[in-house]
Amino acid sequence: MENIQITENLKAHFLRLYQMAICDDDFSTLELKMLYKCAEDRGISPKNLDEILLNPINFRSLVPQTIEEKVDYLYDLTVMIWADGIVSPNEYSAMEKYVLMFGFLEENVKEIVDYLIHSVKTGKNKTDILYELKN
Repeated sequence: MENIQITENLKAHFLRLYQMAICDDDFSTLELKMLYKCAEDRGISPKNLDEILLNPINFRSLVPQTIEEKVDYLYDLTVMIWADGIVSPNEYSAMEKYVLMFGFLEENVKEIVDYLIHSVKTGKNKTDILYELKN
């Protein structure tokens, strides 16, 4: 596998995904598999992901800047919470916090979270979501 450069923003993204997976106190094998699948999709080896998780960085200030990156990361987070087919209140609340942290207006947070969850449940991909949001 090619040795890719893993940015601090991408490390932060995987730490958020891990946080999301454990926030409902039921870290399932489905969520663990989803975490490693997401890493694989981005060219990150299991060893590199382990390294990210074992040596966390302070990611609070590392938020995506572009709408494409924000939607990309929020989509991944939504896929993570839907991995076991259940969205717990803690997961929903965490999603709301991330949407707000990513700079969306507070009055739109619930609608964005509901839209993302519905989109993931119905199999919509990131490209479709971005298209809908831009049009």
